Amino acid sequence: MRVMVVDDHPMWRDGVARDLAEAGYEVVAAVGEGRQAVRVAAAVRPELVVLDLQLPDLSGVEVARRLAAAEPPPRVLVLSASGEQDDVLEAVKAGASGYLLKSASREDFLDAVRRTAGGDAVFTPGLAGLVLGEYRRLAARPAPATGPHLTERETEVLRLVAKGLSYKQIAERLVLSHRTVQNHVQNTLSKLQLHNRVELVRYAIERGLDES
Repeated sequence: MRVMVVDDHPMWRDGVARDLAEAGYEVVAAVGEGRQAVRVAAAVRPELVVLDLQLPDLSGVEVARRLAAAEPPPRVLVLSASGEQDDVLEAVKAGASGYLLKSASREDFLDAVRRTAGGDAVFTPGLAGLVLGEYRRLAARPAPATGPHLTERETEVLRLVAKGLSYKQIAERLVLSHRTVQNHVQNTLSKLQLHNRVELVRYAIERGLDES
């Protein structure tokens, strides 16, 4: 897994990069400015970006938005000192796959990186409910009468994704391999023309699949 670290504080940036390298990740870049992050990401093509929101020249939210427009887009894990509702929601809407507070332990951070790399939507405890609650509030428009056809298994996996289960938990519940679950999710994303698991969760919640 190729990882890039974006944080304007040199000691923090170096510490995060060191923790990732010691955990076996390939740290392909560590930068301190937003525009530099976008430019470097286009060159080194990381698979995951650990991103701070407070950057001197370009906000982390805007960096996440620009990274989400890349092809293929890297997964983005925000690592921020802020737990404010607006910051969390703006980051997720911009395409972040997860949001972790800097107060998290090293173990929690590395677990969040591992889960984000595996396709999970990862949040500091308490923030997941905030994000899901906002998605429910925004889900005001009715579901279309027709739409892309999902297989019974794809719908079943989607329902469990909406309930917040990890790929490993879904695989165990449905007696499938982790890879098979990932394939179902990727097929569903393609059919629905969505970009990441966060958008998939929102789609499912809008249709009440998390309550069925």
